[in-house]
Amino acid sequence: MKATKIVFATGNRGKLREAAEILGEGFELFTPADFGITEDIPETGTTLEENSLQKAEFLYSQKGYDCFADDTGLEVDALGGAPGVYTARYAGESKDFDLNMDKVLSELEALEAEACAETGPVSRRARFRSVVTLILGGEVHQFEGTMEGTIARAKSGKGGFGYDPIFIPDEYPGLTAADITEEQKNEISHRGKALRAMAGYLFSIRKGDEDKG
Repeated sequence: MKATKIVFATGNRGKLREAAEILGEGFELFTPADFGITEDIPETGTTLEENSLQKAEFLYSQKGYDCFADDTGLEVDALGGAPGVYTARYAGESKDFDLNMDKVLSELEALEAEACAETGPVSRRARFRSVVTLILGGEVHQFEGTMEGTIARAKSGKGGFGYDPIFIPDEYPGLTAADITEEQKNEISHRGKALRAMAGYLFSIRKGDEDKG
């Protein structure tokens, strides 16, 4: 059976490579740019689910091709779940992740400075959560993945992207997501888990089609 063509609503080559590795040879991935879609994809929802759906629906409306989109947020417990849906632009519309990380670290430091014996220590627990929306044959399906961990006290590591230099995954104590290899991160990452859930669904559909054939 020929590779199934599917469009991923991203311009991020790291995300595209990760998705291609998870889906494997049975699927051929394209980006919006491959079809001349270069405008910013809207994401004005108030939840990750809404943003992921909005991006996928926008892409599907342009060409009608099977497609998927993801939205990811860093949720810090002590900050009431922030940055959350505002993860990419937490420190402003420039989407500067160095500034975003600095803001998270400074806000946690401020909370710790205010903490007292009565309130107890400030939790640095956090998680990355990804929601992937797949539109297949016009039908919408959503998949979710999380990566649990804690916020470091300082940036560390040269790999990864986004908030990786300040996020310590539970699976790698003492190391940030920017300290570990790309392969190690993909095995435990929030997006990887959501994409594998989607891949499992796609493979089941593909197998059903093969059995019919």
